[in-house]
Amino acid sequence: MGAVDTGTIDIYEPDRYLDGPPHEVFEHLRRTEPVYWQDMPDGTGYWAVLKHADVVHVAREPNVFSASEGGVVLEDLDPERLAMMRNMLLAMDPPRHVAYRRPLADSFKARVIGGLEARIRMMCREIMERVGEHDDVEFVHDICGSLPSQVIGELMGLPREDWSRIHRWAERNTSGQDPDLARHDPEHDDGDPSVNMALYAIEFAAARRNEPPGEDLTSLILASEFDGAPMTDIDFGSFFVQLVTAGNDTTKTMLSAGLLALLEHPDQLAELRTDRSFVPGAVEEILRWANPLHYFRRTATAPTEIRGVRVAAGQKLAMVYTSANRDEDVFENPHRFDIHRDPNPHLSFGIAEHFCLGVHLARLEGRIFFEELLDTFATIELTGEPCRTRSNLNNALKALPVRLGR
Repeated sequence: MGAVDTGTIDIYEPDRYLDGPPHEVFEHLRRTEPVYWQDMPDGTGYWAVLKHADVVHVAREPNVFSASEGGVVLEDLDPERLAMMRNMLLAMDPPRHVAYRRPLADSFKARVIGGLEARIRMMCREIMERVGEHDDVEFVHDICGSLPSQVIGELMGLPREDWSRIHRWAERNTSGQDPDLARHDPEHDDGDPSVNMALYAIEFAAARRNEPPGEDLTSLILASEFDGAPMTDIDFGSFFVQLVTAGNDTTKTMLSAGLLALLEHPDQLAELRTDRSFVPGAVEEILRWANPLHYFRRTATAPTEIRGVRVAAGQKLAMVYTSANRDEDVFENPHRFDIHRDPNPHLSFGIAEHFCLGVHLARLEGRIFFEELLDTFATIELTGEPCRTRSNLNNALKALPVRLGR
């Protein structure tokens, strides 16, 4: 890690993330100002919470640090978009969060998700079978984007012909700071991707209510009571946006960033080729090393303190997972990629009541994907420079050119 110019620290500016997360800046701040005030261009600002223990503290105090008050992104949303976000699980506070999460919890238990293994493995094989003997591919979209779209499509019972359109909305939904990804395709998309996805879901829910129930997540949601009442079609729209966006984009990011990490550490890639039992540990280290989301926001509901720093009611905070996952007080040699790291208490799935509902699905997809990738292709090599998404929220690649050889 090089020296940090303290006069130029700006951990909000999206351009700062184009060459990768600013780990040297985060390391410096963890030592000097672990609860750091960052100004924003709109005249507001936020407290960046950078230490592992402090991120855990904020997550475990939802009545003091609200997900609902201002939403989970740093930019202040207009009332309509904030209202939509508040109908997503990730932006609900207790007791509403518990009431909405409880009816879904059984469907995401490890035992239930484990029953999807054969189908997910078949999806991976079909995706990889489309690649020729020595094909050059753009790995992020040609390979990684296909799997979560299919998994979420089948889980929700979505028409197959809609999967690609929903995937485009999901990607644009998390990549608004990148002009390449945020730009809409006038042939397929028009307007705000979150609104488009929500409107699609409202129409989908209305149609499904007139059909016999199926064995999918949509039928479960429409048949369940949330906080003592059935979910309305409008509420289903907001709920759908979160479930589909999280299931699509973060998984695509995990898979593509994971391959890049392994290509940059060929000795550990070779170990995985020799012994597939190391794959689950590799997935966990990929999640720590290249967590799909840099942060989630909270808003203080009352005056409080974190590590002696006074936080005023109404101020924004960012739980910076990218920093917490490299905290030297928790992880030995934190900047080393190590598929054998144990324990590995990374925070990429969050913690406490907002611990990711889809954690078992994400881990299953990651394990099966890398097992099938290594079984299918004897050689994998970079053919160009990886390209990162311009974003201070989404820790993602938007292009990874590789050559896959059987």
